[in-house]
Amino acid sequence: MRRTQQTGLSGADRARLEAARRGDQAAFGTLYEAHVRDVYRYALRMLREASAAEDTTQDVFALAWVKRAEIAIVDVSLLPWLLVTTRNLCLNRLKQAGRTVELDAHAETVDTRASPEAALIDRQLAESIRTAVERLSPSDQELYRLCLVDEVPYGDAAAALGTTTGAVRNRLMRLRRTLRISLATHNEGLS
Repeated sequence: MRRTQQTGLSGADRARLEAARRGDQAAFGTLYEAHVRDVYRYALRMLREASAAEDTTQDVFALAWVKRAEIAIVDVSLLPWLLVTTRNLCLNRLKQAGRTVELDAHAETVDTRASPEAALIDRQLAESIRTAVERLSPSDQELYRLCLVDEVPYGDAAAALGTTTGAVRNRLMRLRRTLRISLATHNEGLS
């Protein structure tokens, strides 16, 4: 029974992605709801850290929104694209942290050299992020630096900013939403 329900959801991915390409955020939200658990579980399995998996999951869906016009549906589901993107973002995160990754209980040697196309995309994305962060208020820039760049625990960030942990969480949620929108707008202008 569960399998049928999943197939039904996946079969609708193509229509929902088409609607999202026309700017329908509700259709994209439905895609998010259908696949967020699978993306999160995959990221958690690779990263073995809940907060990193949550951040990666958000990054995957932010990237999906930005690239929605370019995404190719495999068969009838968006999930393969999402999982490949998750894997790539996790490998990048692990590489930046200087960590190795084991997949399927076998040590896997990963070629971490980026192709020229991937390196260009990474540079463009980094520039887009830098520009979006520069548009934030000084306090939000500091919050971004503390929590998203330096990965300071929320409690420590709250102490540094003279606020509560709950306020840091709320501000980060709004900050991420602002950055997603800013990056989507910026990248649509590049297309």
